[in-house]
Amino acid sequence: MSLTREELIQKAAADLVRPHYAVALTGAGISTESGIRDFRGPDGIWTKDPAAERLAYEMYGRLRANPKDYWKETLNSPGLFGNLAEVKPNRGHFALAELEKMGILKCVITQNIDNLHERAGSQRVLDYHGNHFKLRCMRCNKRYLIEDYDLQQLNKNDELPPRCRYCNGILKLDVVYFQEPIPDDVAIQSLREMEDCDLLLICGTSAVVYPFANLPRIARNNANITIIEVNMEPTPLTEDGISDYFIPGKTGEVLPAIVAEVKKLRK
Repeated sequence: MSLTREELIQKAAADLVRPHYAVALTGAGISTESGIRDFRGPDGIWTKDPAAERLAYEMYGRLRANPKDYWKETLNSPGLFGNLAEVKPNRGHFALAELEKMGILKCVITQNIDNLHERAGSQRVLDYHGNHFKLRCMRCNKRYLIEDYDLQQLNKNDELPPRCRYCNGILKLDVVYFQEPIPDDVAIQSLREMEDCDLLLICGTSAVVYPFANLPRIARNNANITIIEVNMEPTPLTEDGISDYFIPGKTGEVLPAIVAEVKKLRK
């Protein structure tokens, strides 16, 4: 007999209150609930504008070939997502931040570049695909807040590309492009989190973009791990038995409900 969604939420809460090293993986599904468009959904950015997808595949090559032209083009191009600074975290983001404050969740590893986990209050976030609000050195991986550099002034002074203040390497947007490797520091720490965790909470990811989609499969090798999946629709993780159980629904509804149940159990 299958459990109802309410029963699955109660089960997830019961699993979370045990002394676990819990880690969350999040994808586009948690951000779309804040109004950010995804890429390949029915109303996705690339679904509506295939030329933008082709350009995305070319961007890393353009950067490597001519960093100065890359920066001029970047500074003159409208953002794919509009003004991300105006987008606000939703209840799903706040629920994960609350689980961290309660000492349950140890880390969030996200595919999203929107900084919404940090803005919701999560302290330990690994931006697997980078962060739209940061710059990263291509030589040493040192990161800077984007406002640390007056990029428009550098452009006016013909001083692009910006340079790392530590090693003088070329800076790029922290966002990871197609054909670009995941930065070593993030890739290594993400693998460590998968090795350490004994509870994995998967939230709003289609689990088809690699190497991120391989992280739950690595975690599955842990003998005592529990993997909980929260998604609108089943994914390859559901179908392949990587997830122990699947809770259908929006992350902004399911995650706050789990937090509420956790609080009941902790009384």
